Amino acid sequence: MVPAKAFILIEAAVGKNREVVTVLRRIKGVKTVDSVTGPYDVIAVVEGENLNEIGDLVTAKIQLVPDISRTVTCLAIG
Repeated sequence: MVPAKAFILIEAAVGKNREVVTVLRRIKGVKTVDSVTGPYDVIAVVEGENLNEIGDLVTAKIQLVPDISRTVTCLAIG
């Protein structure tokens, strides 16, 4: 079975990109994390066994990271 995958678009507090990236890289289920330019500061790629697992990962772990002010979850299809 192919795992579910999502792109998490993250707004970080001003000047806190590095701290956010460092914490996200330690979370199980987070596959890649990159600082980016544009309306978002960080993009993380996450995987889970199903969509519920991804939802739990985002709400219970990623959104609780200090200095994250907002997230947008984009589920990958196909």
